[in-house]
Amino acid sequence: MRDHSLFYIDRQWVPPVNGGEPFDVINPATEAVAGVIRLGDEADVERAVAAARRAFDAWSTTPLATRTELLGRVAGIYERRLDEIAAAISEEMGAPLARLARPAQAPLGLWQLQTTLALAADYPFEKRQGNTHIVKEAVGVCALITPWNWPMNQVLCKVAPALLAGCTMVLKPSEFAPFSAQILAEILHEAGVPAGVFNLIHGDGARIGPLLSSHPHVDMVSLTGSTRAGSSVARHAADTVKVVSLELGGKSANIILADAPLEEAVAAGVTNMMFNTGQSCNAPSRMLVPAARLAEAERIAAATVERLVVGDPANAA
Repeated sequence: MRDHSLFYIDRQWVPPVNGGEPFDVINPATEAVAGVIRLGDEADVERAVAAARRAFDAWSTTPLATRTELLGRVAGIYERRLDEIAAAISEEMGAPLARLARPAQAPLGLWQLQTTLALAADYPFEKRQGNTHIVKEAVGVCALITPWNWPMNQVLCKVAPALLAGCTMVLKPSEFAPFSAQILAEILHEAGVPAGVFNLIHGDGARIGPLLSSHPHVDMVSLTGSTRAGSSVARHAADTVKVVSLELGGKSANIILADAPLEEAVAAGVTNMMFNTGQSCNAPSRMLVPAARLAEAERIAAATVERLVVGDPANAA
């Protein structure tokens, strides 16, 4: 069983200030406890944000080449640990290891790193526009709050560009899927991330989210999560007029028209909905069919579900 009771703050692995409430991480495939973390509180947020704030001036003025080199080292170590990351993702959120966690979930994090590195070569950090000289600067300390369904993709689509831009950050991954984020912190440490540039804390989103989004020393909040969480973040961030980026949940409509091949369309829709154990934000989970063909569509959907195999995600079959 994994034990991730420490936070990564100021380039050190530290226990929560007040001990932290233990939280069991459940493997959704087996409903067994896969590991334990500790939930932070206001004191941990203060410590992490203070570390990020102290590091910002130096990191934001570091040459782009230095930041690019760090990100390149992160990508290299991440690639070396792909199998380990895939296993962690499979344990924390249930993605089948051989069919999804290893070929898609874990590599998407690497893709985010590589894509960010590719953009760095010619990104217009400075440009002339008429008689105006525009310089794009790091926004500041970023609070990054991420979900459980595509853990490394969602974490690294925030962390990688923030690092490259010269921002410092506090990452609060989903408490339901924290294992892969813990490995990422280890990777960043090995790659030589400077003290305070990257900080990781765990906690209940409903408690930590408002603390981060209302903090006067946090300049930007980026959240991928539910509409409820996004509303809370926007509300708590308003008083400090910080930059807020929200990628929120939805209910993806799958509209099947009267002239569509019903058997094929319904079967594909149901199968795609079950992909990633049904945890993708773009899963076509709301199927709309012509009323006259509803009974037929229900029959096809039921038959499709009966053919799907639910079992141990570590089983390659």
